Amino acid sequence: MSDNELGNRISELRKSKGLTLEGLAKKIGSTKSYVWELENKPGIRPSAETVYKIAVALETTVEDLMGKPINADDVQDQVFFREYQGLKQETKKQLKSILDALKQSK
Repeated sequence: MSDNELGNRISELRKSKGLTLEGLAKKIGSTKSYVWELENKPGIRPSAETVYKIAVALETTVEDLMGKPINADDVQDQVFFREYQGLKQETKKQLKSILDALKQSK
C-alpha cells in the first residue's frame, strides 16, 4: 500500500457516503483534524482499532479499506488487547480466571 493509499480510500468512501470530515470523526470517536490528517498526510498509521471503526462507519470491510486481505481475527485480537490493557489489575485477574476455566472445559 502506498503512503497515502489508505487516506485516499477513506476520503473517497467518506465522500461517497455524503459524510463530512466532522461526520466521520463523530462516528469513530475522533476529531475532524485527525481524520483530515489520515486522508491527507502520508505516513499516518492509525491503530487497528481506528481502522476497524472507520470501516464500520463507512459500511465497508477492513480488507476493502486497506486494499488487501487481512485476517479479521487479528484486528479483533488487537482491539481486545488494547481494551484489556486499560483494565484495572483486579479485572485482569478475573478475566485470567475465566480464561483458565474455559481452557479446562475443552
